[in-house]
Amino acid sequence: MSDAAPETDAPAAAPATDAPDVPPEAWSGVHRGPLREGEWVRLTDQKGRRHNFCLEAGKRFFSNRGHLDHDDLIGREEGFTIPSSAGGEYLVFRPLLSEFVVSMPRGAAVVYPKDSAQIVALADIYPGARVVEAGVGSGALTCSLLRAVGPYGTVTSYERREEFADVARRNVHQFFGAPEGGSHPSWTLRLGDLAEELPRRGEGADRVILDMLAPWECVDAVADVLSPGGIVCVYVATTTQLSRVVETLRAHGGFTEPQAWESLVRDWHVEGLAVRPGHKMIGHTAFLVTSRRMAPGQRPPVKKRRPAPGAYGPDYSGPRPGDLPPGIELEGTDL
Repeated sequence: MSDAAPETDAPAAAPATDAPDVPPEAWSGVHRGPLREGEWVRLTDQKGRRHNFCLEAGKRFFSNRGHLDHDDLIGREEGFTIPSSAGGEYLVFRPLLSEFVVSMPRGAAVVYPKDSAQIVALADIYPGARVVEAGVGSGALTCSLLRAVGPYGTVTSYERREEFADVARRNVHQFFGAPEGGSHPSWTLRLGDLAEELPRRGEGADRVILDMLAPWECVDAVADVLSPGGIVCVYVATTTQLSRVVETLRAHGGFTEPQAWESLVRDWHVEGLAVRPGHKMIGHTAFLVTSRRMAPGQRPPVKKRRPAPGAYGPDYSGPRPGDLPPGIELEGTDL
């Protein structure tokens, strides 16, 4: 046996704190390193209540648990706890994009992170893509699209209502840290109706995202600008909207069979042997529909499976697929 002294466990290495900051030209909306003046932070108290604010030297944050000084946060690495003057305790981090969009000021309802993630993944938003978005709402989805396309892609957002556009502009600039009077270089925000503006401008697109009241009215305009193989993704809230947009895409003939779905998110309570579904659930927020643009003059294969009996019966008044077999609309009726 060796007489060498037994090895002792080495102390755990401290996390690296000297990593360089994310390059500004990446336009990620993220910083590394110590918190600095002008950045936004997110405080979470012991009951899970959250507070977002911008760090300013010499200022104080006040709550029902007293106050704390911004100067006590500036210069520290995120991921620490800090007491307030009245005995409260707060966890301090920079806000994630998914946290920012659910707490930012709203003009219109936001696209929730669960749907933004689905859109970015299943509409295949990639670095360098040319993306058209309508409408912009409060800018939540816009932030995800801009991060996905990166500085070499483009996002062109159309919004009919000026007050919504103003809110979205402020939120996007806040998240990405745009300089005073500046904007994200990949983003263009336009006031106007997509159905009218797209044909007039004649700009091509690789992806089109529609979050609006009547997206079926834009299908022809979208088809004209979308590149072959490009994807249209539609975000709608109700089943009647879902039916209308899917059938309009089918009837157009220049898109693949639309795919429709929704996502539901349920958290879980995990505490020892007490493992059960959480009491809160993010249920229905919207339906998503995706379809790909065919090449000019090409049509998708005729569906082999017949529609359900009565699907296009006398009570149905929407668009009808061009390949609908004769007499199918009478199936399931007494006629």
